Amino acid sequence: MSTETDDRDFWDAEAERFDDEPDHGLRDPRVRDAWAIRLRSWLPDTPSDVLDLGCGTGSLALLAAESGHRVTAVDSSTKMAARAREKLTGTGARVLVGDAARPPVGADRFDVVLVRHVLWMLPDPAAVLRHWAALLRPGGRLVLVEGRWGAISPVGITAAALADLAAPLGGRLLVEQLGHDAALWGREVDDERYAAVLTPPAPTRHREIVDVHLLLLRDDEVLLARRSGTGYADGLLHAPSGHLEDGEDVRSGMIREAREEIGIELSPDELSVALVMQHRAPNGAARIGWFFTARHGSGGEPVNREPDKCSELGWYRLDALPDDMVAYCRAGIDAYRDGESFLLHLHRDGDPIAYDPAGPGRAVPLSRSAVPGSGT
Repeated sequence: MSTETDDRDFWDAEAERFDDEPDHGLRDPRVRDAWAIRLRSWLPDTPSDVLDLGCGTGSLALLAAESGHRVTAVDSSTKMAARAREKLTGTGARVLVGDAARPPVGADRFDVVLVRHVLWMLPDPAAVLRHWAALLRPGGRLVLVEGRWGAISPVGITAAALADLAAPLGGRLLVEQLGHDAALWGREVDDERYAAVLTPPAPTRHREIVDVHLLLLRDDEVLLARRSGTGYADGLLHAPSGHLEDGEDVRSGMIREAREEIGIELSPDELSVALVMQHRAPNGAARIGWFFTARHGSGGEPVNREPDKCSELGWYRLDALPDDMVAYCRAGIDAYRDGESFLLHLHRDGDPIAYDPAGPGRAVPLSRSAVPGSGT
């Protein structure tokens, strides 16, 4: 069985004669021009960051650099990388030694990942494609030059097989057949050779629901409502709350929810911000919760205005809260009571929705920065 060391030794041994192949060394001006024209059509029109993986002696990397692109080239063979470094001298390109499947580029992101005749050799090409796509900036592209070579014992990957591997990534895949263009290979060829340009969809911008929660206080007590008939956390206690509507600010949303749920008419100056919390439910859905306080008597006496969603209202001591509460709400009230202003409450898969006094604590207070010059 071949090992990574065997592969590196093989390509180290090949480095001296690698450029003898017309499409590797591009020594013939006609072959070089043919690749330069094709490469320009696959790469962005404006100077971009290009990552050339399995770069060999750097011939394609050099064409990209000469077109004004900022090139990073990677090869697992130290001798190949050395020859690429020589070829790219004066272009500003950097050449790294590393695995094409997991290139040593850290957190860098690229406009193009360029790979020629590499994917077919890797043991898990689907996983490799996912990793390469993750190296792209939004709007970036993978440029994959591959083929299926040989008649008796063919090797490589067909365009159809590559399309199947790329399908889970989504986006747009354009395949350009290259076997008919003898200028690219320095001779006539009769096997399948192609370029596939894959532009994955731009990542979805992070979005979270925003909800508001009212801590209506009566001396040392807080008003809680028992959920009923909603299909979520029914039977558990929770503060009067709800989601923001489109275009609504958090304070207006809190005033509206207080009116709809417990029938009180709060004015803006009767509300104070108690806490802001990022919460993640056990199923992974996330939201930002704004907790407000108001005093009993503000806006009238609370009544149950939504009996189809709430079975009862009750007052509960802040220092002796019941256990049958929604964990999210309980974490917010506990943090408020402890004087915290910002909180993470991130459930893990399998965590209960209900507060569990014996369960793991998921609340993580976030410290506030001191105000310069205030001493606090």
